[in-house]
Amino acid sequence: MPGSPIPIVGGTGALGFGLALRLAKAGQEVVIGSRDAGRAAEAAAKVRERISNAHVAGMENSDAAQAGEVVFLTVPFRAQSENLTNLKGALKPGQILVDATVPLAAAVSGKATRLLGVPQGSAAEQAQEMVPKGVTVVSALHTVDAATLADLGTPLDQDVLICGERKDDKRKVADVVRWIEGLRPVNAGALETARFVEALTPLLISVNIRNKSHAGVKLTGLSDELW
Repeated sequence: MPGSPIPIVGGTGALGFGLALRLAKAGQEVVIGSRDAGRAAEAAAKVRERISNAHVAGMENSDAAQAGEVVFLTVPFRAQSENLTNLKGALKPGQILVDATVPLAAAVSGKATRLLGVPQGSAAEQAQEMVPKGVTVVSALHTVDAATLADLGTPLDQDVLICGERKDDKRKVADVVRWIEGLRPVNAGALETARFVEALTPLLISVNIRNKSHAGVKLTGLSDELW
Protein backbone atom coordinates (compact mmCIF):
# COMPACT_ATOMS: atom_id res chain seq x y z
CA MET A 1 0.00 0.00 0.00
CA PRO A 2 1.20 3.54 -0.69
CA GLY A 3 2.56 5.36 2.33
CA SER A 4 2.85 9.06 3.11
CA PRO A 5 3.94 11.46 0.35
CA ILE A 6 7.61 11.27 -0.62
CA PRO A 7 9.14 14.73 -1.14
CA ILE A 8 12.10 15.04 -3.51
CA VAL A 9 13.96 18.33 -3.08
CA GLY A 10 15.69 19.03 -6.37
CA GLY A 11 13.25 16.72 -8.10
CA THR A 12 13.56 18.52 -11.44
CA GLY A 13 17.17 17.33 -11.80
CA ALA A 14 18.18 14.07 -13.45
CA LEU A 15 18.40 11.88 -10.35
CA GLY A 16 15.39 13.40 -8.62
CA PHE A 17 13.18 13.17 -11.70
CA GLY A 18 14.18 9.55 -12.30
CA LEU A 19 13.41 8.75 -8.67
CA ALA A 20 10.03 10.47 -8.97
CA LEU A 21 9.19 8.43 -12.07
CA ARG A 22 10.07 5.09 -10.48
CA LEU A 23 8.23 5.83 -7.24
CA ALA A 24 5.17 7.07 -9.10
CA LYS A 25 5.22 3.94 -11.23
CA ALA A 26 5.21 1.92 -8.00
CA GLY A 27 2.03 3.71 -6.91
CA GLN A 28 3.65 6.07 -4.41
CA GLU A 29 2.54 9.65 -3.89
CA VAL A 30 5.41 11.96 -4.82
CA VAL A 31 6.03 15.66 -4.28
CA ILE A 32 8.61 17.17 -6.62
CA GLY A 33 10.42 20.18 -5.19
CA SER A 34 12.31 22.92 -7.01
CA ARG A 35 13.54 26.43 -6.28
CA ASP A 36 10.85 27.49 -8.74
CA ALA A 37 7.33 26.18 -8.10
CA GLY A 38 6.51 26.51 -11.80
CA ARG A 39 9.37 24.23 -12.82
CA ALA A 40 8.28 21.73 -10.18
CA ALA A 41 4.74 21.75 -11.57
CA GLU A 42 6.09 21.21 -15.10
CA ALA A 43 8.15 18.23 -13.93
CA ALA A 44 5.10 16.77 -12.17
CA ALA A 45 3.10 17.13 -15.39
CA LYS A 46 5.83 15.27 -17.30
CA VAL A 47 5.60 12.39 -14.81
CA ARG A 48 1.82 12.25 -15.30
CA GLU A 49 2.30 12.21 -19.08
CA ARG A 50 4.39 9.06 -18.77
CA ILE A 51 2.42 7.44 -15.94
CA SER A 52 -1.28 8.12 -16.35
CA ASN A 53 -2.31 7.21 -12.80
CA ALA A 54 0.62 8.98 -11.10
CA HIS A 55 -0.04 10.80 -7.84
CA VAL A 56 2.52 13.57 -8.12
CA ALA A 57 2.55 17.28 -7.28
CA GLY A 58 5.08 20.04 -7.82
CA MET A 59 5.96 22.61 -5.16
CA GLU A 60 8.67 25.04 -4.13
CA ASN A 61 11.38 23.16 -2.22
CA SER A 62 10.44 24.43 1.26
CA ASP A 63 6.79 23.50 0.79
CA ALA A 64 7.72 20.11 -0.66
CA ALA A 65 10.03 19.32 2.26
CA GLN A 66 7.15 19.60 4.71
CA ALA A 67 4.99 17.06 2.88
CA GLY A 68 6.46 13.80 4.21
CA GLU A 69 8.52 12.08 6.86
CA VAL A 70 11.30 10.87 4.54
CA VAL A 71 12.65 13.71 2.38
CA PHE A 72 15.10 13.10 -0.48
CA LEU A 73 17.74 15.72 -1.36
CA THR A 74 18.91 15.11 -4.94
CA VAL A 75 20.91 18.19 -5.86
CA PRO A 76 24.50 18.68 -7.13
CA PHE A 77 27.11 19.25 -4.43
CA ARG A 78 27.50 22.90 -5.39
CA ALA A 79 23.83 23.43 -4.47
CA GLN A 80 23.74 21.33 -1.30
CA SER A 81 24.69 24.04 1.18
CA GLU A 82 22.33 26.62 -0.33
CA ASN A 83 19.41 24.20 -0.32
CA LEU A 84 20.00 23.09 3.26
CA THR A 85 20.22 26.70 4.39
CA ASN A 86 16.91 27.45 2.68
CA LEU A 87 15.29 24.37 4.26
CA LYS A 88 16.16 25.24 7.88
CA GLY A 89 12.72 26.67 8.47
CA ALA A 90 10.95 23.84 6.66
CA LEU A 91 12.51 20.65 8.03
CA LYS A 92 11.15 19.60 11.42
CA PRO A 93 12.36 17.28 14.21
CA GLY A 94 11.55 13.66 13.47
CA GLN A 95 12.02 13.97 9.71
CA ILE A 96 14.66 11.99 7.84
CA LEU A 97 16.65 13.73 5.13
CA VAL A 98 18.05 11.29 2.57
CA ASP A 99 21.16 12.91 1.16
CA ALA A 100 22.19 11.70 -2.30
CA THR A 101 24.82 14.41 -2.79
CA VAL A 102 28.25 13.51 -4.15
CA PRO A 103 31.13 16.01 -3.80
CA LEU A 104 32.35 15.61 -7.37
CA ALA A 105 35.13 17.89 -8.59
CA ALA A 106 32.74 18.92 -11.37
CA ALA A 107 31.23 21.26 -8.78
CA VAL A 108 34.33 23.47 -9.17
CA SER A 109 34.82 22.88 -12.92
CA GLY A 110 36.95 19.81 -12.31
CA LYS A 111 36.54 16.26 -13.55
CA ALA A 112 33.48 14.21 -12.63
CA THR A 113 35.82 11.28 -12.04
CA ARG A 114 37.43 13.03 -9.09
CA LEU A 115 36.15 13.63 -5.57
CA LEU A 116 36.45 16.83 -3.57
CA GLY A 117 37.60 16.75 0.03
CA VAL A 118 34.88 17.67 2.53
CA PRO A 119 36.06 18.83 5.97
CA GLN A 120 33.34 16.81 7.71
CA GLY A 121 34.42 13.68 5.83
CA SER A 122 31.48 13.39 3.45
CA ALA A 123 28.64 15.39 1.94
CA ALA A 124 26.23 13.46 4.16
CA GLU A 125 28.12 14.42 7.32
CA GLN A 126 28.15 18.03 6.16
CA ALA A 127 24.39 17.80 5.70
CA GLN A 128 23.97 16.44 9.24
CA GLU A 129 25.77 19.51 10.59
CA MET A 130 23.47 21.83 8.65
CA VAL A 131 19.99 20.39 9.24
CA PRO A 132 17.89 21.58 12.20
CA LYS A 133 18.20 19.75 15.49
CA GLY A 134 16.11 16.59 15.54
CA VAL A 135 16.37 16.00 11.79
CA THR A 136 18.31 12.86 10.91
CA VAL A 137 20.44 12.52 7.79
CA VAL A 138 20.68 9.16 6.02
CA SER A 139 22.93 8.69 2.99
CA ALA A 140 21.72 6.73 -0.06
CA LEU A 141 21.36 6.47 -3.86
CA HIS A 142 24.94 7.40 -4.81
CA THR A 143 25.50 4.45 -7.13
CA VAL A 144 22.21 4.45 -9.04
CA ASP A 145 22.49 5.92 -12.53
CA ALA A 146 20.05 8.78 -13.11
CA ALA A 147 19.52 7.98 -16.80
CA THR A 148 18.69 4.36 -15.99
CA LEU A 149 16.19 5.44 -13.34
CA ALA A 150 14.44 7.68 -15.85
CA ASP A 151 14.25 4.95 -18.49
CA LEU A 152 11.24 2.99 -17.31
CA GLY A 153 11.84 0.40 -20.02
CA THR A 154 15.18 -0.59 -18.49
CA PRO A 155 14.92 -3.09 -15.61
CA LEU A 156 16.98 -2.40 -12.53
CA ASP A 157 19.15 -4.91 -10.68
CA GLN A 158 21.25 -2.93 -8.23
CA ASP A 159 21.97 -2.44 -4.56
CA VAL A 160 21.46 0.84 -2.74
CA LEU A 161 23.99 1.34 0.04
CA ILE A 162 22.38 3.10 3.00
CA CYS A 163 24.45 4.82 5.71
CA GLY A 164 23.14 6.34 8.93
CA GLU A 165 23.43 6.29 12.70
CA ARG A 166 20.20 4.48 13.59
CA LYS A 167 18.97 1.25 12.02
CA ASP A 168 15.32 2.29 12.43
CA ASP A 169 15.94 5.41 10.33
CA LYS A 170 17.78 3.41 7.68
CA ARG A 171 14.95 0.90 7.66
CA LYS A 172 12.45 3.66 6.83
CA VAL A 173 14.62 4.72 3.91
CA ALA A 174 14.97 1.08 2.86
CA ASP A 175 11.18 0.76 2.85
CA VAL A 176 11.00 3.57 0.28
CA VAL A 177 13.83 2.13 -1.83
CA ARG A 178 12.13 -1.27 -1.90
CA TRP A 179 9.13 0.24 -3.66
CA ILE A 180 11.32 0.51 -6.76
CA GLU A 181 11.49 -2.86 -8.46
CA GLY A 182 15.05 -4.05 -8.92
CA LEU A 183 16.64 -1.97 -6.16
CA ARG A 184 17.81 -3.79 -3.01
CA PRO A 185 18.59 -1.62 0.04
CA VAL A 186 21.71 -2.66 1.98
CA ASN A 187 22.67 -1.40 5.44
CA ALA A 188 26.20 -0.06 4.84
CA GLY A 189 26.93 1.20 8.36
CA ALA A 190 27.20 4.49 10.21
CA LEU A 191 26.91 7.88 8.56
CA GLU A 192 30.70 8.24 8.45
CA THR A 193 30.75 5.30 6.03
CA ALA A 194 29.08 7.59 3.50
CA ARG A 195 32.49 8.98 2.57
CA PHE A 196 33.38 5.60 1.04
CA VAL A 197 30.03 5.17 -0.68
CA GLU A 198 30.16 8.68 -2.16
CA ALA A 199 33.59 7.82 -3.57
CA LEU A 200 32.02 4.99 -5.59
CA THR A 201 30.23 7.53 -7.79
CA PRO A 202 33.30 8.90 -9.58
CA LEU A 203 34.57 5.32 -9.89
CA LEU A 204 31.35 4.26 -11.60
CA ILE A 205 31.44 7.34 -13.83
CA SER A 206 34.92 6.34 -14.94
CA VAL A 207 33.85 2.73 -15.58
CA ASN A 208 30.74 3.78 -17.48
CA ILE A 209 32.60 6.28 -19.67
CA ARG A 210 35.14 3.65 -20.68
CA ASN A 211 32.60 0.91 -21.26
CA LYS A 212 29.76 3.05 -22.63
CA SER A 213 27.52 1.54 -19.96
CA HIS A 214 25.30 2.42 -17.02
CA ALA A 215 26.74 0.01 -14.46
CA GLY A 216 25.69 0.09 -10.83
CA VAL A 217 26.67 -1.83 -7.70
CA LYS A 218 25.56 -5.34 -6.76
CA LEU A 219 26.97 -7.07 -3.68
CA THR A 220 27.29 -10.85 -3.52
CA GLY A 221 27.01 -13.30 -0.65
CA LEU A 222 24.32 -11.43 1.29
CA SER A 223 21.36 -13.05 2.99
CA ASP A 224 17.96 -12.74 1.36
CA GLU A 225 16.66 -11.22 4.59
CA LEU A 226 18.71 -8.07 5.16
CA TRP A 227 16.32 -6.10 7.34
